[in-house]
Amino acid sequence: MSLATDLDVGGSSAAEAGRPLVGKGRWISGWDPENASQWEEFGRRTARRNLALSVYAEFLGFGVFAMWSIVVPLLPKYGYVGAAAISDSQQFWLISIPTLVGATLRIPYSFMVTRLGGRNWTIVSALLLLLPTAGLAVAVGQRAGFPTLLAMAALAGLGGGNFASSMTNISFFYRHAEKGKALGINAAGGNLGTAAVQFAAPVLVTVGAGFSTSGPNLPVVGWVFVPLVLAAAIGAWLRMDNLTGARSEVATYVAAARARHTWILAFIYFGTFGSFIGFAGVFPKLMNDAFPGRGTYVLLGAGMTLAFLGAFVGSMSRPLGGIVADRVGGWRVTVAAFTAMALGAAGVAIALQAKSFGWFMVAFLWMFVFTGIGNGSIYRMIPAVFAATADTDTSVSRATAGKIAAGAIGIVGAVGAYGGFVIPQVFALSKSATKGAAHPTGTIVPALWGILACYLLMALVTWAAYGRKRADGVHV
Repeated sequence: MSLATDLDVGGSSAAEAGRPLVGKGRWISGWDPENASQWEEFGRRTARRNLALSVYAEFLGFGVFAMWSIVVPLLPKYGYVGAAAISDSQQFWLISIPTLVGATLRIPYSFMVTRLGGRNWTIVSALLLLLPTAGLAVAVGQRAGFPTLLAMAALAGLGGGNFASSMTNISFFYRHAEKGKALGINAAGGNLGTAAVQFAAPVLVTVGAGFSTSGPNLPVVGWVFVPLVLAAAIGAWLRMDNLTGARSEVATYVAAARARHTWILAFIYFGTFGSFIGFAGVFPKLMNDAFPGRGTYVLLGAGMTLAFLGAFVGSMSRPLGGIVADRVGGWRVTVAAFTAMALGAAGVAIALQAKSFGWFMVAFLWMFVFTGIGNGSIYRMIPAVFAATADTDTSVSRATAGKIAAGAIGIVGAVGAYGGFVIPQVFALSKSATKGAAHPTGTIVPALWGILACYLLMALVTWAAYGRKRADGVHV
């Protein structure tokens, strides 16, 4: 069924009825999700269709983003030993460089939605994923050196940019009362790409070992994405839509960058999403380093690792953060999430000192759950904060506030993603600084105590900015 049939548009009669008009290139004008009759008649159905395709494309983006987190620990088994070995510090760089690039791309990616349209940019951004996937397969297959591997890992950052553009796009499709749930579902579906890769990749490389002469078949991790990426681009071309009302000028991004709330939200999102993506990237390596051979199993002849559970529970809990924030307020959920994450960091540090694999897993998974909840609540707070600002400032309309919020999503998402680069680097520094007789390879325990202190600070900032009653009326 075409979009024109879905919307039952027909020229001036549709305009008179207040219905959206569909133009060439699947551009919809007159989209107003706050119009109850429009929303109930066809708005919800159209929004859900775009959400479903957005989730799939973002799912692949996060999968590409996370490829190296699984590939890196397996490099020694693929022949990267002796003179060709990748050092511990270089391994952390291969894991973290996709996040650095992805964070940097988030602002331009979110901007492209407002300039080219959500559907059009989803097609382009999906096809760009062919570069890092084929690049990984060729580089690892040829046993390229560290500089080439680092360049291919940097290209995986293209997958990280997809998150900001996808979230910006979906924020325009949904009515205010349902944004938290919709953005939570969109983000969770994308975040699950990390868990899916960490679950499936070890199985694929084990099964593919029969077609490789050098142990695990690491190139297959890249090649398996190619048909999936093409399917995402074709699906977006056929069934997604562009919204004329989502077009924004550079001025809205400038306004978002000047807004104090953008940077407060970015700071606290640095703690939640930065933790999620940073922990997800290093979790397989940390598990292997601290507990060699633990958490790895053979199922039906194929290898698998429990490392995928971290990204999985963090992804699944994200919608919960948005849903609960819709009901009780985002600041309450966010403060609770940071408090719980601090407890989790303490638990991981104690478990490492006690050399308890079981408590290590429990505490780390606890942290992952609350990173997801915090991610969902903060993304729900972004449109709520700017809507509240519009309510107290008569010079700013709701429509303008919505566009500024969309710009803020890109900035907040970018800054938050940088946390995913910082965390692996902090762990690398901690291990390097603590090497000695007691810890031949170093330990991340000092880094965990520092992270715990940051969580408590972020909880305090959240309460101070949004929890107590303020003269500007922003209380979300």
